[in-house]
Amino acid sequence: MFIPSAKSKSSLIILMLISIILFIWVDHSRVFVSDKYYEEKLAAAKLMQTAELAIKEYRNEKGIYIDEVNDPNRTAMIGDKLSPIITDRGDLTSKLTSLNPNFAALMVDMFKEANLQKGNKVAISCTGSFPALNTAVLSAAKVLELEPVIITSVGASMFGATDPDFTWLDMEEFFIEKGIFEYKSIAASIGGGRDLGRGLSKQGRDLILKNIEKNNVELVHTTTLEQNIQKKMELFDRAGNNEIALYVNIGGGLSSLGISLNGRMIDPGLHRYISLTNTPLKGTMLLYADRGIPVIHLLDITRLAEESGLPLAPDPLPEAGYGSMFENERYNLTKATIAFILLVILILVVIFFDHNELKLKEDEINV
Repeated sequence: MFIPSAKSKSSLIILMLISIILFIWVDHSRVFVSDKYYEEKLAAAKLMQTAELAIKEYRNEKGIYIDEVNDPNRTAMIGDKLSPIITDRGDLTSKLTSLNPNFAALMVDMFKEANLQKGNKVAISCTGSFPALNTAVLSAAKVLELEPVIITSVGASMFGATDPDFTWLDMEEFFIEKGIFEYKSIAASIGGGRDLGRGLSKQGRDLILKNIEKNNVELVHTTTLEQNIQKKMELFDRAGNNEIALYVNIGGGLSSLGISLNGRMIDPGLHRYISLTNTPLKGTMLLYADRGIPVIHLLDITRLAEESGLPLAPDPLPEAGYGSMFENERYNLTKATIAFILLVILILVVIFFDHNELKLKEDEINV
């Protein structure tokens, strides 16, 4: 007669096999459940996809050359490596990664995590470096019915909005004309070194100034970076009626960061507070953080994508709604509970028989 015992190899093998079977049973019970904000995320991703497609069609109609090597998805949102308005080096992988329409869903995640509500005002510092990320932020803002207050640094790093005839300000106007977004920058600066175009040629600075004038946007152009920062803070406060609920920094604009080192010291993503000490200069992002306003820092895009489960430089671009952020993987709690109870019962049975056997032996010794 078979009697379960912890000292029996047969009992232990049977217990092990049952445990493996139960583990496999529970493991195969995993289900995918739509994320809490699935509808908003999907809507934002689709809106970003629509905006990017509109840019692509428009640029194709204009006969603009698209470099299929650097822009394999032919989005027309990857600019030239060389241009008079380029302010800095740019990482092509980051630019290609930012084209994923599901970045808009990631922005919905961050806005929700920041507890934003319909009608909240969001200060946004744009540059020409990441037009796709600018589009992602605006897509999420529109779906969640937020009120963006945008100030742009027009200059762009390599592979950004580097066409002097089609800067980020021109893209804003294009989106408004097409009825995709209704948002327009309240002001703009040249960008680049000192936010005054240092490092650009005179031709490059003049092209940006003409572009700002053409788009009828207020120019921020003082004599120092510090004064530009102060001026932009005043504009943000005035347009936001001192009711800014969140600050979003996109790219490495110095008027937002203060100094470029600040951008590298702050992790990408949402921050409820930022504590940087001994920084020689604080830009608008850090000044808002000092006020206790949460900020979203969108730089080091490859790291942000990897941490968020988004592919790097995808080719082809994923469809809107594709990715781990749209669904959560969960185990069937009922099956997991049943498996746990069965294992506990089996272990208790083995202990019970071992205890009885030990008691019988003790009784025989006493007799």
